[in-house]
Amino acid sequence: MSATSQSRCLTPPDIRARKGAAPIVCLTAYTTPVARLADAHCDVVLVGDSVGMVLHGLPSTLGVTLDMMILHAKAVRRGLKRALMVVDLPFGSYEESPAQAFASAARVMAETDCAAVKLEGGVDMAETMAFLVKRGIPVMAHVGLTPQSVNAFGGYTVQGRGGDAERVLADAAAAAEAGAFAVVLEKITAPLARRITETIPVPTIGIGASAACDGQILVVDDMLGLFADFRPRFVRRYAELARDAECAMAAYAEDVRARRFPAPEHSFDDIPQTPAGGAVR
Repeated sequence: MSATSQSRCLTPPDIRARKGAAPIVCLTAYTTPVARLADAHCDVVLVGDSVGMVLHGLPSTLGVTLDMMILHAKAVRRGLKRALMVVDLPFGSYEESPAQAFASAARVMAETDCAAVKLEGGVDMAETMAFLVKRGIPVMAHVGLTPQSVNAFGGYTVQGRGGDAERVLADAAAAAEAGAFAVVLEKITAPLARRITETIPVPTIGIGASAACDGQILVVDDMLGLFADFRPRFVRRYAELARDAECAMAAYAEDVRARRFPAPEHSFDDIPQTPAGGAVR
């Protein structure tokens, strides 16, 4: 069952009920036009804090603010009719206390009309997740490689190898126990992703976590070939739009310099036009 078959917006309980069923399709979006495109094909659209890197040129997600997330989430909301909309809580907006997390999440939900928020962490954030869920805020969790903790990890390294597997499994289990309706697993080993997916009762959404997960998500700019600063191993590019856009811009510049554009058909004469575009005679 895809998002296109729904007559209403999908809800967090809908996504949770998909555990073990047809794979859950997820992408990020940050603008209205992209949200409209994704809505026809995706079950979940995430307004990710990756917006800081792919649209604002930041070196990591750490500089993203709550205001930035709300601005982009409002734009995405205008483009969605069916997909479940989830918004990332950015670094520094929820870690201090459950009360801080509730204030941030409540503001995001009230101002953007999103259906849920996503936050990073497992065992250490379980109390906060439970606090939000008990107060009517659906939560998607994110464990494994958590980009907001990239400095603590020492880079974007694979998680869950060797003895570290138990930590990641404990994080996923704690998030599910706290009431998260789904858990994102990022950049962990395939055997661990399968183990977690078979262990926890809520859907797992993989990004660099193998096909064993209940669903998959990619950053849309990575998938479309628009973000070229680096290319994670787990990304498959389904298009090369940056290359195509560069070619189009080069052709435009050449036409302008050669005075081939604008051509007569792109210009206006002094004959009045009717609203339908025909000349008034």
